[in-house]
Amino acid sequence: MLNQMVADGAIEDYALAGAVGAMFYVEPFSTHDIDVLIVIPETEGKLIAELPGWKYLSSRGYSEIRGEGIVVEDWPVQFLPVSDDLEHEAYLNATNQTLDNVTVRVVQPEHLVAMMLKVGRLKDFARIQMFLSQDAINSELLEDILQRYDLNDKWNEFRDRFLS
Repeated sequence: MLNQMVADGAIEDYALAGAVGAMFYVEPFSTHDIDVLIVIPETEGKLIAELPGWKYLSSRGYSEIRGEGIVVEDWPVQFLPVSDDLEHEAYLNATNQTLDNVTVRVVQPEHLVAMMLKVGRLKDFARIQMFLSQDAINSELLEDILQRYDLNDKWNEFRDRFLS
């Protein structure tokens, strides 16, 4: 459906993030939704921003909202507008992966780890540990990202708390 949305011009592009994005690099784990990074058109001058993807999906029969997502094939899909430079870089550098013979764009593992570190929930820290224990990241690339987005202090706190 995401690829069809791009083909039809409903969204410019997308990048799978969150737990579903992580599962392309580490062992699968439980999740309840799909996080999709998108860039939305400028909303300047509008009082209320439209829910990304809503018009397109509801016109195709996907009109159920569960939690914070639009339900597509029984999965709540959260369309998350890129909100900072780290997410924008992650979106732009997403790579093509294959799932059930379908090509999808997925945030690279180093960006996923940096985004999880920035959010800093306990489940994010557990997922970061999975990336590290399964050698799913390029340490030099991660260090570069952490440096550029001023996350070194958070990284050091994470390492002290969970890796020592």
